[in-house]
Amino acid sequence: MKQRLLIVEPSELIIEGLKSILEGQIRFKVLEPEMSADHLVERLVAVHPDIVLINPTLVEHVSRLRNEGTMTLVALVYQYVEHDRLKQYDGVVDIRDSRAVIIETLAQASPGEADAGRSNYELTKRETAVLVQLAQGKTNKEIADALNVSVHTVISHRKNITHKTGIKSVAGLTVYAMLNNLIDESSLM
Repeated sequence: MKQRLLIVEPSELIIEGLKSILEGQIRFKVLEPEMSADHLVERLVAVHPDIVLINPTLVEHVSRLRNEGTMTLVALVYQYVEHDRLKQYDGVVDIRDSRAVIIETLAQASPGEADAGRSNYELTKRETAVLVQLAQGKTNKEIADALNVSVHTVISHRKNITHKTGIKSVAGLTVYAMLNNLIDESSLM
């Protein structure tokens, strides 16, 4: 079943670019976009999206949107947004991310994927790559540079890793990586 995706973004150029990336995907059904947050609550009630990809500068209080359903909220960033504000979202898509990373981030944040991830705890290839770099003591910025993604994407992957493994500390994730033969002691700093 396709995930119903609502894009909330004032820029028509960005909307059209995202639609061209997502409309060919079998996972998502892109709904008619919303260009402002003025009537967003009413729209959410009317269309019941599974995922809302939203420019975080449009909404001050995400909790107000969460009261309108069980949808997944993903921040769409292309300018600086405070880290505390981004923590309110289930995922972060940076428009500088590649097509594959955007699709993967939305898929990981979507309700169906999240439930599947909880049942088998398997990390994606990209999450595994982030975990290995993290276990080697690299910072989010260093990981982003090494994997050619944004820092926001690295943070999103880290959230997914923590969610799937239930491990919050870097030391714990390092032990997890070693026990799962993702790294050995010689690769640690």
